[in-house]
Amino acid sequence: MSAWRLDDIPDQTGRTVLVTGTTVGGLGHHTALELARRGARVILSGRTESKIDETEKQVRGEVPDALLEKLTVDLSDLSSVRAAGERAQDFGPIDVLVNNAGVMGTPHSRTADGLELQLATNHFGPFLLTGLLLPQLVASGDARVVSVASVFHRFAKAAPLGDPHRQEGRYSKWPTYGATKLANLLFAYELERRACQAELPLHAYAAHPGFAGTHLAANGQYGRSSGGIASILDATIRAVSQSAAAGAWPSLMAATADLPGGTYVGPSGLGEMAGAPQVVTSSKASRDLASQRRLWEISEETTGISYP
Repeated sequence: MSAWRLDDIPDQTGRTVLVTGTTVGGLGHHTALELARRGARVILSGRTESKIDETEKQVRGEVPDALLEKLTVDLSDLSSVRAAGERAQDFGPIDVLVNNAGVMGTPHSRTADGLELQLATNHFGPFLLTGLLLPQLVASGDARVVSVASVFHRFAKAAPLGDPHRQEGRYSKWPTYGATKLANLLFAYELERRACQAELPLHAYAAHPGFAGTHLAANGQYGRSSGGIASILDATIRAVSQSAAAGAWPSLMAATADLPGGTYVGPSGLGEMAGAPQVVTSSKASRDLASQRRLWEISEETTGISYP
């Protein structure tokens, strides 16, 4: 079987895609760019209107006639997610939702909802947003939800199945990040199972970028991607990693290729760090049915939403 390439993305004319975390230079930016290049109507989503405007300018610089919409949402804040869900109703049916936004390795912090910042941003926010958009996804008649995970899910000490409003033991940012990425996979697999059981016209996928040169690590460590030590870390990561554009390929494959629901996509190179995307496997912990179901229950209780 030949390796997947960008040229394999079919024409996206008539399809609406919402991509979260579309900051210029990141995975979401490149995911949105390639889909817009192929005719999709792309909803650019991010935490601030100014950052979305920057991305819009960059995309239009390459695709002048791109069909772009904008949706501001802070996924770490459940009230912001609910407000965004209401505004998103104006977009009508949505064919693809790419839950790409996330934070990495941040110092310990609690959100306004009393949730640990990484778990709130990387899991609970996307869980709520997906649930709020579910009627619009179903209305498309053939929807996809792509969760962007990470090889870091393999380093999680355990699935995040405790009380999300309480810190159990000492906070450690990297195992916590791994747990949030494990949560992405548990969510994707459970969503696929539930959608099939309910006979919904929707399939769930997961993808990971390998080791991609984005600003995520510097932003997580220092709250910025430039200036002093943040610039050094950012430059070091970009020097030893594949490009952010290449890191978006697995998400693009998951969003557009003819694949069965529940598929996990990642780079084909050594250690899944880089290379053309292919179907990959996730950890045994991510495949645990009891963990998938329990995390779903916790997520519904925490966000206040119940999926059909």
